[in-house]
Amino acid sequence: MRTTSVLCLFGCLFISAQTLAVTAMCQEASPPPQEILEHMDAVVNAPKDQMQIMELQLIDKNGSERERNLKMWQKGDDTRTVKFLAPADVRNIGFLSLPDDVMYLYLPAFKKVRRIAAHVKNQKFAGTDFTYDDMGSMKYAEDYDARLVEENEEMYVLALTPKENVKKDYSRLKMWVLKASFYPTRTEYYDLGNNLWKVMERREISQIEGYWTASEIDMHDLKIEHRTIMRLSEITFDTGLSDATFTERFLQRRP
Repeated sequence: MRTTSVLCLFGCLFISAQTLAVTAMCQEASPPPQEILEHMDAVVNAPKDQMQIMELQLIDKNGSERERNLKMWQKGDDTRTVKFLAPADVRNIGFLSLPDDVMYLYLPAFKKVRRIAAHVKNQKFAGTDFTYDDMGSMKYAEDYDARLVEENEEMYVLALTPKENVKKDYSRLKMWVLKASFYPTRTEYYDLGNNLWKVMERREISQIEGYWTASEIDMHDLKIEHRTIMRLSEITFDTGLSDATFTERFLQRRP
């Protein structure tokens, strides 16, 4: 009789432990995938405004390298200006991204600003591995539907497909997002034939003035074996950038 009581006690304890474990698992359930993506957008675009100066290294399949420098201003999550500082052959080439997917390009050789048509937004920006669409400020949750395909202690892995009313030159993206900060570390871009096209990696991620930032970004075009590495050399946040910084007129000014 005593043995039976002990067995019953252990059985109850075991069932209670299982119940607690299941409860804990439910409490720690991952957020919905779209919510993860929205949170990531909020983290990446958290500053009211920012200015960055970056050194670019362009590397072709033979290992030949070219160096460039650019300056980028961003306000909020949908307005961005980019201008090359060096070398001389690209100096003052400018790019402006405005809300509602409006983009402009300034080529100093022609001294003219032109609007970038939708059908050429998949073209590369000034010889880099970033397209005009990549260079524009982006809120992924507005353009893509997210699905959680993998998860571990450190990462959420999301599969992103363009929303029904959104036209992209990528059939899908695969994105790795840090659980601790909701900051993205790796993005895979698949072409319309569903073949892996490009891989972007964000490295040396840390908080600068309270904002999560990657000090190095590597965009690798696997089809032509070419890559662009962007290294952060200077950054400032929340300085009250003027709206005039994000105009066609500013685009034509020398940096």
